[in-house]
Amino acid sequence: MLNTSEINSLIKLLDDPDAEVFEHVHGKLLSLGGSAIEPLEAAFTEAFDPLLQERIANLVHEIQFGQLKNDLKLWIHSGAFDLLQGALIINRYQYPDLDEQKVINQIEAIKRDIWLQMMNEGSPVEQVKLINHVFYNIYGFSGNTANHQDPQNSYISQVLETKKGNQISLAIIYSIVAQKLDIPVYGVNLPQHFILAYLDEGMQSEFESGILFYINAFNKGFIFGRRDVDMFLKQLKLTPDKQFYEPCSNTEIVKRVIRNLISAYEQLGSVDKVDELNELLDIVEQ
Repeated sequence: MLNTSEINSLIKLLDDPDAEVFEHVHGKLLSLGGSAIEPLEAAFTEAFDPLLQERIANLVHEIQFGQLKNDLKLWIHSGAFDLLQGALIINRYQYPDLDEQKVINQIEAIKRDIWLQMMNEGSPVEQVKLINHVFYNIYGFSGNTANHQDPQNSYISQVLETKKGNQISLAIIYSIVAQKLDIPVYGVNLPQHFILAYLDEGMQSEFESGILFYINAFNKGFIFGRRDVDMFLKQLKLTPDKQFYEPCSNTEIVKRVIRNLISAYEQLGSVDKVDELNELLDIVEQ
């Protein structure tokens, strides 16, 4: 392992006009992974040469993107059980230096405020109405209808800060909070929309899978039934399919977040971001 002064000596060679020297130094620093980030960031603040700054910034991004891909592979291979972890990994694409504990604390605070008002014997509808009251009335979450295509709507840290998001980001936060309260609310991958299902396998319902009703997190937690999903699919001229009605996996949810980001960055003409996000999509789809 190289020490700090050896790493700094390499960084100084990043603006070498000789392409071969640059490639060698770049490769060496890249192979150091995360341990090179701090010295690179320190060198960036001291650099006056625009070329050196650009090469340092690109290298830091390359290292962080490599780490993100590894984190995503690890999350998938270990079963993708923790949806919040999956959402945070995608969040790192735009916010690699974010204090993720802050996000975890914000979600815990919402959970705690609901829990404090909770009645032990509340019915499923009463439970959801309480979540809705805290989530939308007290915290002020809402669907970002004015700027729906903004990529910020897909980053969980930003949605928790601005209280505005798209269908899937609001549904992710809502379902994570509900599940932390042992309320069985899960994401449903409906075409052109993303909704939540209240699942109760112990009860008889209109479904084999025990879904009592659906929730629209984008529309203030509006509760609706299977017939509304039927109507929605009819409007889209789509044949009803089991996957449009039943909870999907965390992997499917993260896949959809990435697709939303690809679409948002395509609108902005950010070709490099679209290419990188397609790499992430390939990892999830493998």
